[in-house]
Amino acid sequence: MQPDNPPSTAAATPVMSASGLGHTEPVPVRNYVTGTVTTPEPGSSGATTVVVHEPEAQPQPSTGAASARAMDIAVVQFAPGTDTVANLTALRAEVRTAAELGAELVIAPEYSMYSVLRLDERAVAAAEPLTGPFVNGLRGIAAEFGVHLVAGVLETPGSDQPAGRIYNTLVATTPDAEFAAVYRKVHLYDAFSSRESDVILPGPLDQTPTFSINGIVFGMQTCFDLRFPEGIRRIAAAGAHTLILPAQWIPGPGKVDQWTTLLRARAIENTIYVAAADQAAPRGSGASMIIAPTGAVLAELGDQPGIATARVDLEDLTQVRTTNPSLALRRFTIRGE
Repeated sequence: MQPDNPPSTAAATPVMSASGLGHTEPVPVRNYVTGTVTTPEPGSSGATTVVVHEPEAQPQPSTGAASARAMDIAVVQFAPGTDTVANLTALRAEVRTAAELGAELVIAPEYSMYSVLRLDERAVAAAEPLTGPFVNGLRGIAAEFGVHLVAGVLETPGSDQPAGRIYNTLVATTPDAEFAAVYRKVHLYDAFSSRESDVILPGPLDQTPTFSINGIVFGMQTCFDLRFPEGIRRIAAAGAHTLILPAQWIPGPGKVDQWTTLLRARAIENTIYVAAADQAAPRGSGASMIIAPTGAVLAELGDQPGIATARVDLEDLTQVRTTNPSLALRRFTIRGE
């Protein structure tokens, strides 16, 4: 199914390629209904700095079945604001660069659609159904660049839900512009003087938001969910090889240290890869990263916009789980598995 036409604004974005050669060019705009492409005059939206940290060289899979056991993924760190059109345009430029770097899965932050430091009625007004223009734009971007794309959106609930509250939702889209998975955030950020629950509805507890790309299983959680290991253990028990964690990790004293510690702990205790995409400063702490099942950081960013890539390899994961079979040795289960 072809998605609707996404917002049509675009601007010139200085792009740093993997080889380090910078170039500036206007970003084409595709009409996903007609298939036509137009190139606007260069604008002035500002630069996107691409930072790529490569993991240590590892044996590359050969052709055939082995090639399905490893893939490159990317976490995108940018600074969305309250203009949903501009946010979609900026994200499209980031996905384009990530795809050029070889990523087959691109992960954007929580609240990629609309972002403020304090949620209020403006967020409710900005929310859309999953058939709305922003999500249709995400689906079109995934199809245009031939990647799976995960991003955080504000979703209007059904008529059976209370008025004035919305869902904090992750959408995973495919290269065919279809939905791979949808996850509505369960643990709401009622901490550090914030009250996400004043605006956001908690997602249902029976979700197991996983999807597969060429035999690699990905599971999704959102930001504050990171502090509740039960949900992530449940995803690992459901067969996930990699945890996807978009976030808007609000800055504050000690917050980056907590973020890094918790991400590495979730990777180690579940022997899974963790791919965490945070918002850039000033509304996020940054420090987006990709972590190996051993807890080693494969790729990471600072607090400015950028992209980091790393490889998910099931052979490496199998070796880790053979050496440390903690999932197989556990003696407790999570209710609902």
